[in-house]
Amino acid sequence: MSAIDRFKGGGGFLSNVSRSRKELIEGILFSLPYLVIFGTFLLYPLLMGGYMSLFEWNAFFPSRSEFIGLGNYTHLLNDPQFWNALGNTLYFSLLTVPSIVIVGLGLALGVNRDIRGRGVLRAIFFSPYILTVSVAAVVWTNLYSTQYGVINYYLGLVMSNPPQWLQSYFFAMPSIAITTVWWLVGFSFVILLAARQSVPEYLYEAAKLDGAGTWRMFRDVTVPQMRHAIFFVVVINLIWAFQVYGQPYVMTSGGPGQSTVTLVMYLYEAAFNQQNFGYAATIGYVLTAILVVVSILNYYLIGGDNE
Repeated sequence: MSAIDRFKGGGGFLSNVSRSRKELIEGILFSLPYLVIFGTFLLYPLLMGGYMSLFEWNAFFPSRSEFIGLGNYTHLLNDPQFWNALGNTLYFSLLTVPSIVIVGLGLALGVNRDIRGRGVLRAIFFSPYILTVSVAAVVWTNLYSTQYGVINYYLGLVMSNPPQWLQSYFFAMPSIAITTVWWLVGFSFVILLAARQSVPEYLYEAAKLDGAGTWRMFRDVTVPQMRHAIFFVVVINLIWAFQVYGQPYVMTSGGPGQSTVTLVMYLYEAAFNQQNFGYAATIGYVLTAILVVVSILNYYLIGGDNE
């Protein structure tokens, strides 16, 4: 058989190329629905937002939009309302994210024990998460009410002047944070419970043989084995925290004063109340950049493989 015949034969180079091309085409066709959705609802808005941030954008007549380059970004750096909203968002994140992770981890470790009614406890802990943000916010707004709220009713039995929860500069954001922890902790609880149940029990048996106590087993076995799940929970809750809108909107409308105005609330204000869509797109891009940086830092601090 000549070299040409071997080159053309079945199983030769040409057939391998043809098979690879067929697999490539099939892969593209199977991925096409996702790529269309990704391009339409994620990639295009992302690129369009970056384009809009360089303009004094005219929503009704885009062709009349005025190019201002980095003008929106310069204005943002000197905008006290933006820095106030960023500070409020960071404060909210510091209140909620560690609390959700710690409470969720505690609930997961507790329910993982061999106790009666574990299924009922799982349902109870997860059930607030199925509520919509408006329902959760309205429920807690009523609980915090100074006129008929249950919390102040019982506090009034032991103190003469209960806190004005949602009307106080000091208590408003912590009150929203408590609502958020109660509402969202169920998701983190389920993720962390699944991670805990995947930890091999022989690791704990080996640790006990080495004389390790409860704290040492938690530190040296539980946390390292659950590191990736903890990282996932931290990042997801950070993203949710930086995008918070519904809770402060329903519970305080950004008040008292501007003490609970968040970045997304300020973005909404700039876009739909002030009709400044270019500046709103700038806020959105800065928010995205913050989330990317924070996620990368969390990866190296929590999620990376340090062995």
